[in-house]
Amino acid sequence: MSLLGLMLLFNIGWGEIVLIVIVILLLFGGKKIPELMQGLGKGVRSFKKGLNEVEEELTTPDKNEKSDTNGTGTPNDKEQK
Repeated sequence: MSLLGLMLLFNIGWGEIVLIVIVILLLFGGKKIPELMQGLGKGVRSFKKGLNEVEEELTTPDKNEKSDTNGTGTPNDKEQK
């Protein structure tokens, strides 16, 4: 979601955003903010990686599952005996 979308969602303007940024600067200082953003970025990457892994697990068939066909669409002869 873009900044504009968030502004519309929470009904805040540029003045409030500037005030929030100033308060964050006062609370954490200029040296600590890059560390916080780096941690936030790592968290977002980890979350996206987890989502992609789950999505991949759901969309690909299980590799351990044995097929009842020999790849040509006909049943394996060994399994019919």
